[in-house]
Amino acid sequence: MSLSHKPKCREVITKAVCGKGRKFSTVTHTVTPPNNPTSILGAWVINHQYEAVFAGEGIEVVGTYHINIWYSYDNNSQTDVAKESVSYVEQVGLSYLDAKHRKSTVEVAAEATQEPSCVEASVSPGGGSVIIRVEREFAVEMIAETKVCVLVCDSCGDADEKDYEYISGEEDFEDLDLDLADDEL
Repeated sequence: MSLSHKPKCREVITKAVCGKGRKFSTVTHTVTPPNNPTSILGAWVINHQYEAVFAGEGIEVVGTYHINIWYSYDNNSQTDVAKESVSYVEQVGLSYLDAKHRKSTVEVAAEATQEPSCVEASVSPGGGSVIIRVEREFAVEMIAETKVCVLVCDSCGDADEKDYEYISGEEDFEDLDLDLADDEL
């Protein structure tokens, strides 16, 4: 192989996904309603909002949601809804990280692959509060400028000089609506 045909590489700076991570978590909250609950009739997580911020070697998901608990009290003779606002910070580690990214160009994104949802609600053993178990999952990405190496081909111009042949039978055009083609022009 002569030197003139030796493959050449060129470094290109581009934005790319330079880090990825995913985290599933289960958290427990204790909500104390104004009345001692007898039984739980329903529990929901609503109004979930979050944002992602870069934090060292990972991404933090900072968010809030509201927990609404429909419960009975006074020996199941009355009902009420208890509401609680929850703030959280979820640290999501990066399972993939390109160490050669430019730190000054970092952007982060998070997606709730499983929105926070109540999977269990029960009256506490003492009877004065409700214990809520919430599951949530996030997938995160870190986007930044990085260098990639691309192969430069000296003979790529030869492709323009080649004759390409397309063989077609008449049956390829039988179903063509010519009126439609005229309307598009």
